[in-house]
Amino acid sequence: MARSERYVAGIDSSTQATKVLVVDPADGTIVREARRGHPDGTEVDPQAWWDALAGALGEVGTSDVAAIGVAGQQHGMVLLDEGGEPVRDALLWNDTRSAPDAEALIEELGGPDKWAEAVGTVPVASITATKLRWTSRAEPEVADRARRVMLPHDWLTWRLCGSPAEATTDRGDASGTGYWSTVTDSYRPDLLEMAFGRGLDVPRVAAPGEVVGRTPDGLAVSAGTGDNAGASLAIGPGPGEVVVSIGTSGAVFTGHDRPTTDASGLVAGFADARGGYLPLLATLNAARVLGAGAALLGVDPAGFDELARAAAPGAGGLTLLPYLDGERTPNRPEARGRYVGLTTANATRENLARATVEGMLCGLADAVDALAAQDVPTRRALLIGGGSRSGAVADLAPDVLGLPVEVLAPQEYVALGAARQAAWALHGEEPGWTVARETTRDVTDASISEQVRSRYADVRDGRAP
Repeated sequence: MARSERYVAGIDSSTQATKVLVVDPADGTIVREARRGHPDGTEVDPQAWWDALAGALGEVGTSDVAAIGVAGQQHGMVLLDEGGEPVRDALLWNDTRSAPDAEALIEELGGPDKWAEAVGTVPVASITATKLRWTSRAEPEVADRARRVMLPHDWLTWRLCGSPAEATTDRGDASGTGYWSTVTDSYRPDLLEMAFGRGLDVPRVAAPGEVVGRTPDGLAVSAGTGDNAGASLAIGPGPGEVVVSIGTSGAVFTGHDRPTTDASGLVAGFADARGGYLPLLATLNAARVLGAGAALLGVDPAGFDELARAAAPGAGGLTLLPYLDGERTPNRPEARGRYVGLTTANATRENLARATVEGMLCGLADAVDALAAQDVPTRRALLIGGGSRSGAVADLAPDVLGLPVEVLAPQEYVALGAARQAAWALHGEEPGWTVARETTRDVTDASISEQVRSRYADVRDGRAP
């Protein structure tokens, strides 16, 4: 029976799960979706991703799908031997054991400014190059067997195309490795060799909208991209619009017309999936901070929102430093969270909830400021992610961020971006889909941002008593 090809499929292979959307390429309508979980941890057998993907695709069905694209968690290191088999479990972006290796690499090249000038990004523990250094140092027998390196989305795209297939990646994901440069738009094999001690085969960087292969049953496969580049592709932020993603971790990013080279290391100078640039800051602590606050107070998310809304701005002088699991931006992998300024006068459940929300938002506001310091326009925030569904977050965000805020409709934006790219590859032009903007909130009191963020900065920088 002939295939009835009407739709495209987008895949989000994230840290926690694989999500698949089947989408009508005419208007972006989602017609089917499925989800499969991934194992916990900071290192995972890549086969687990493949099994999750196969299960999710089996659930949604692909008999009426013409093209497919993968967006995946960035930075993960998949090392393969001569035969294409993994030599160890993949190290994920949130594995921080390579933090000392990041510091060593920065010093070896001559400082953070040299890295920013070379590739657009200063290495931290999440960056793939640091994981290569860790492997060569800590597991030399494993490193000896490695012949090629891929990112999670690269590996899944390669598997989708069947064997033998050319390994490919895209600019968006490659720009998070530390050995592909947004400055030169090319690989830096010298930096890969500096990190690993010798060269490795790397995937070809495919063009936006390119068909890189076909599945064994005939689906066109697009280049794919990294998770945040996929979300940006789906949302399409306009000039001055900054996406603030409040998931388990946080991300602040927007499209830009030129590469950024931030020697402070705060802004990662990534590329996007359209051929442009995606200056980005990622935090380890976002919605998980809200969950921890709710657990501490013994309430559900709705009860937590109610408590936070009941307190006055500034939480009576109580401030949370939200680095519960270390932090990536700023680069403090060993940091821990703490409440500061607790007194008998402000020791209420309401103030504790309010300080939790304000502290989490202050961390994201720092990220917005860092973008602005790189001459990236920041006039409006677009909130996405599970944390954006919190009523307290939506209410407090404009005054803490100091920007008007639009909360976008809940959606799997990474998978939707992958589907958009698949439609682009299928039809030869990027589709004109738009996403729903659910609510808009303006700044009500500009003094709140100054008050709350000034106290937060004192705690962050060690000036608070």
